[in-house]
Amino acid sequence: MKLTSVQTRLLSGALLLVLLAAWEFTVRRSGLSALVLPAPSAVAAALWNGVSTGYFWPHLRATLAALFLGLAGGAVAGLLVGVALAESVLLERVFRPYVVVSQVVPKLALAPLFVLWFGFGIVPTALITALICFFPLMENTLTGLRHVDPQRLQLFRMLGATRGQTLLRLKLPVALPPILAGLRMAVVLALVGAVVGEFIGASHGLGAVVIASQGMMDTALMFAALFLIALIGLVLYQATLLLERWLLTPYLDNP
Repeated sequence: MKLTSVQTRLLSGALLLVLLAAWEFTVRRSGLSALVLPAPSAVAAALWNGVSTGYFWPHLRATLAALFLGLAGGAVAGLLVGVALAESVLLERVFRPYVVVSQVVPKLALAPLFVLWFGFGIVPTALITALICFFPLMENTLTGLRHVDPQRLQLFRMLGATRGQTLLRLKLPVALPPILAGLRMAVVLALVGAVVGEFIGASHGLGAVVIASQGMMDTALMFAALFLIALIGLVLYQATLLLERWLLTPYLDNP
């Protein structure tokens, strides 16, 4: 039996309610300390208190600012570098090893250096975010541009199209699906980068709230911050899916 999208969402929501009820029941019956695992009701109370008192708002703004700055910088750089490497075999052979090396170095290890160089604040967090989300855009752009049908490329050459016209009118439209897939990955990784950066180099942000709540031994507040982080990730991921659907609809309607 094939379920409709509405039925699927209702089933997913019902599963969430069951899991939350099981979590609440387990915590209450087992007598677990709230320091170890708070009940969902305690997490909801901490979340409501943080929202109603305005405690979460500056941290939420700080995380979103670092996330969008890093995502914009990393995505644009990844797209441009991917195009440059795809268009020049020489550039790929010279620069790609350095790009790979920049990605294999753990970003958490770079965070203290960025704090040392740029101080505490949004700059080191945005840089870590940009580095993390750069590679998916670069790699997917490079792969998509390199997998254009050779016969279509030959046709453009026969018609006298310039290199720029071929790139804009053939290669980029064909590479759009893998580029958007890279954007989906970059959005999720950007949130991870922003939060990880705030663990070390920020006094504001949801990542900083997680560290502060750990120090205060307020596990319910920690779970509330994690809930907001997960909510941001879900909203951004759905936004990229809508963007992908909007951009790809003309190509799906006119294959």
